[in-house]
Amino acid sequence: MLTRRDFLSAVGAAGIASPLLAAASAPPAERKRLAVVTTVWWERSHAWHMAERFLHGYPWKGRWHQPPFEVVSAFVDQRPENDLSRQRAAEFGFSIYPTIAETLRCGGDKMAVDAVLIIGEHGEYPNNEFGQKKYPRYEFFKQVTDVFRQDQRTAAVFNDKHLSWKWEWAQEMVDLSRELNFAFSAGSSLPVTWRMPAIDMPYGAEVEEVIGISIGDVDSYDFHALEMIQCMAERRHGGEQGIVAVQALRGDAFWQAMNAGAWDRGGWDACLFEACLCRSHTLSQPKTFSHRYPTLAQMRERVSDPIAYRLEYADGLKGTMLMIEGLVGDFTFAARLKDEPEPLSTLFQLPPAPNVVYSAALMSQAEATFTTGRSPCPIERTLLTTGMVAACVESLGRGNVRIETPHLRIAYQAPRESTFARS
Repeated sequence: MLTRRDFLSAVGAAGIASPLLAAASAPPAERKRLAVVTTVWWERSHAWHMAERFLHGYPWKGRWHQPPFEVVSAFVDQRPENDLSRQRAAEFGFSIYPTIAETLRCGGDKMAVDAVLIIGEHGEYPNNEFGQKKYPRYEFFKQVTDVFRQDQRTAAVFNDKHLSWKWEWAQEMVDLSRELNFAFSAGSSLPVTWRMPAIDMPYGAEVEEVIGISIGDVDSYDFHALEMIQCMAERRHGGEQGIVAVQALRGDAFWQAMNAGAWDRGGWDACLFEACLCRSHTLSQPKTFSHRYPTLAQMRERVSDPIAYRLEYADGLKGTMLMIEGLVGDFTFAARLKDEPEPLSTLFQLPPAPNVVYSAALMSQAEATFTTGRSPCPIERTLLTTGMVAACVESLGRGNVRIETPHLRIAYQAPRESTFARS
């Protein structure tokens, strides 16, 4: 059973099962050069999960895959007593530099790397007024692109998790990648991990309502759950048109919405909620029971801080993200498709620590971006989910108010190819 502690130590966040990776399965004689820019590097931090995949490889499709990249430099913003970066640098022969510019230039005068991995997760940073951790992902990205401008050379960039705690900065990051014309990908491990059953949203399906259930806290696990929802919803008929309004609910407001039993009464589809719980491998149980569907009273007893995000899409799709820590310990999804009598539903599987192969799946997305010069998944997805998190956290901070989001009318077309791990 995946406990919250297991998951917190493993992901705090966030690949792709793509044929693009096949081309990289046999490392060339001369490997390309990778710079790592990270907040921290300690056991089970995101640098431990992600950067180290490029140091010693990772299991993939029954083989030990060695990426065709060599980590040649790193910037580590904070190095507490449990820091591993110096040990890894000594073992694998890369240098740690005091600035991001020196990291990309490897101590020289000109940029000397072919790819950049930005990891802005974990570490001691202040919160904003709504409780979002002010991780310096934007600041890291800006320093990277400053080098691109100054040296008149770019490289592919992967950014772990959402783009920034601040919407305007997230938009600027995407705009800069387009202005300077470099490959830019980002996001969570949820869209690319295994699914049980191994299904995707049928491409072009007419979808009426979607629900995602998760564990965890705001400004962290909510991002993962929203990426899970979005990687399915974006495949619907007409493509993605964005979000026009959000509303977050907490505490008593959550339970009132649960009792409503339907979206048009202020809640969500009760059948989709049931479908999600029935896909969970970790549904909590009374003592001596193993398979008992919880009553509303039992849910209220087990979930001390329930949170819901209600999402109003521009094309009429209704979406709900539920964080119900204590009732479940995993991530599930369900959708109501037009004229289909039964919901489509699945579990987004997260294998346990320490190997947590879902982070290998995420790094396969980064590797594909670095290798091919294009992102396998639309950066607009993570731009949209970044904005959803910021707006929903603000809604919570302002007392569960509904917030209109004209800036989140982000239109894009998802690729037809399914990109989650299946082998």
